[in-house]
Amino acid sequence: MKNIGKKIYQLCKVLFPINRSITGDGVRKTLDIIKEQLPHLVLHEVPTGTKCFDWIIPKEWNISDAYIIDPNGNKVVDFKENNLHVVGYSKSIDCIMDLEQLNDHLYSIPSNPAAVPYITSYYKETWGFCVSHNQRKKMVSGKYKVYIDSTLSDGSLTYAELLIPGEIKDEIFLSTYMCHPSMANNELSGPALTTFLAEYIQKIKKTRYSYRIIFIPETIGSIMYLSKHLKYLKENVVAGFNITCVGDNNTYSYLPSRRENSLSDKVALHVLEHSPLEYKKYSFLERGSDERQYCSPGIDLPICSVMRTKYAEYEEYHTSLDNLYYISGDGLSGAYDVYKKMIDLLENNYTYKCNILCEPQLGKRGLYPTTSTKETHEIVADQMNFLAYCDGSLDLIDIANIIKTPAWNLYDIINKFLEHGIISRVR
Repeated sequence: MKNIGKKIYQLCKVLFPINRSITGDGVRKTLDIIKEQLPHLVLHEVPTGTKCFDWIIPKEWNISDAYIIDPNGNKVVDFKENNLHVVGYSKSIDCIMDLEQLNDHLYSIPSNPAAVPYITSYYKETWGFCVSHNQRKKMVSGKYKVYIDSTLSDGSLTYAELLIPGEIKDEIFLSTYMCHPSMANNELSGPALTTFLAEYIQKIKKTRYSYRIIFIPETIGSIMYLSKHLKYLKENVVAGFNITCVGDNNTYSYLPSRRENSLSDKVALHVLEHSPLEYKKYSFLERGSDERQYCSPGIDLPICSVMRTKYAEYEEYHTSLDNLYYISGDGLSGAYDVYKKMIDLLENNYTYKCNILCEPQLGKRGLYPTTSTKETHEIVADQMNFLAYCDGSLDLIDIANIIKTPAWNLYDIINKFLEHGIISRVR
């Protein structure tokens, strides 16, 4: 397990017990912990009732306790043991009822009997409990004490934003969400990895691009953010990624932007094509996270996703089995390396033009072997092939794709050519 993977995993462990939803104190507590590592992170509150396009910010939900006591006096379901046990946004209840009545408010998964499902009801007031199907089968007829101590009141939706200024106004947009309770891959891997990715970007002496990084509740958060900043984002964002499900140790997944032709798509595909692990390419028809909002008609931001196992494609998804055993430091480290490579590639992806007609005399500059052998061509193939396509119309990724080499293999070559005045940056 690489050191960065250990650090990201440790942050997941710290955040895992916190009960989160699309609003509430759990979100604030989570963001306060992340802010300890990212001091320049700015927290914002959007009041209940705020109109966001076709949506309205709902009431704020907080919960302190919930349980079910069976006819024998045993506490058979306890929110404090597992915060997935309560349907998200459940209203308060304190009553006695028969099992038959209680069953109308119980959720389980017969096909996955050991798992507690994750269920929510944000926009219709109701209540419910989630249990494993194994638990449910053990519940006997009789009277049950049902208790939920929660509040639904005017409050606000909390989100956080970090802006890292670069040399130019053009922005790279990174979005991740923290609105689920204790689930490790679908929930915590995204914000935890994004936290350390933000640290990496901040350590770059001077970035070419500016970076806008947001931590939001899924769906309502992205809709809210777009409703507040759409004009600016459309004018300034040139690439971006929705970061989620990056913690397991399986293969990679790529979900394109709606048009599949953005700079983000180009960067993601190049990095994945040169990754040691295979990846699965999905259609935008298989979308399911905030790319639904960022790529919707009229919004059309250049946002795609690179994940490990895609959401809804693993059995543990949206259940209690998406726990700290499902993710790993190695999985997080691998995803971090992919995103780091994508950031580095964006920073280096200029268009170049050769300043010399015909092949430059590289030998006199110490850039070409002075003794020609059968191996000479292989030794200098990348640099000569790069120059062959360095015509001012192709960017670094275009050329790397044509000459079939990872773009990062050309970084040192480009720096030497720039130093000797052989090439110039066009844009």
